[in-house]
Amino acid sequence: MDRFTYVRAGDVYTASRAVHGARSAEGEGTQSALYIAGGTNVTDYMTLGVLRPSVLVDINRLSAPLYTRIESDAQGLRLGALVRMSQAEDHPDVRTRYPVIRDTLLLAASRQIRNMASLGGNVLQRTRCEYFRGSAWDCNKRTPGAGCAALEGLNRQHAVLGTSGRCIATYAGDLAQALIALDATVSTVGGRSGNRTIRFADLHRLPGETPHIETSLEPGELITYIHVPAGPWTARSVYVKVRDRQSYQFALASAAVALQMEGNKVVEARIALGGVATVPWRAREAEAVLKGAALDEATSAKAADAAFADARPRVHNSFKVVLGKQTLVRALLEAQAMKV
Repeated sequence: MDRFTYVRAGDVYTASRAVHGARSAEGEGTQSALYIAGGTNVTDYMTLGVLRPSVLVDINRLSAPLYTRIESDAQGLRLGALVRMSQAEDHPDVRTRYPVIRDTLLLAASRQIRNMASLGGNVLQRTRCEYFRGSAWDCNKRTPGAGCAALEGLNRQHAVLGTSGRCIATYAGDLAQALIALDATVSTVGGRSGNRTIRFADLHRLPGETPHIETSLEPGELITYIHVPAGPWTARSVYVKVRDRQSYQFALASAAVALQMEGNKVVEARIALGGVATVPWRAREAEAVLKGAALDEATSAKAADAAFADARPRVHNSFKVVLGKQTLVRALLEAQAMKV
């Protein structure tokens, strides 16, 4: 791990100034300064030599407890960006009114890591692509223009949706699937555009020609809150995660599903897929198949076919298309069977 300067910020403006100051000194396009909260992702990549910031800005004491609160009312859920994953997982309203969010947290990492990791950091976590993590390999995400070794390499873990000729790395997180399915937004400070609200669906960027630009956040911009609107579908919601082993493993395929039902008829369906795409993936084609239809295994299978109609598998990950469809069917039927 390289040497770095550690800055502990007491408010969002001090934190933002520290990041902007480092970028101004070393060049605007660099990773010269990074925010750190739980550090479960940043320190991992610093140890591997993938990230080499000259400044780490600790945001854990930002106007505490302002950004460590969970607020729930009839309008929805407001999660401070410094809320720990385990804190949200244990919250009674999250458990009963937004079970898909709790599922994504409960099925992520270990309890020890969930005690450390912040929600804001979790949704911004980097890919676990082996080629991104290994500096000996070509990777456009790590070094723009270097090439993508995964295209012709071992790509069993990689994405089949949202890929490009420059990157097929999978987005690794779980919580993001629940947030994109429930039409969440994030509040931010510190960017050139000032304080703003960003739809969660617009937060992550497809790799396209610039896979190293992963989000729509501006330099120095910091997430402060996550807002989840209430809806008649949030209580009937579930997250199904399929992985190589039962604990402490990233998804090969996952599905976040939220349903509004009238009897056996789908009034509204919200679907997001994980483990199979380069970004948190909203499956709107599948939602359209389900709306107004009677939900059964056959209808669920049609929705799953629609969700993966544009899949572009590689030589080692073609199984993810079948697995992803089966995972979505299972999630839909489990959501349907919930007592709410």
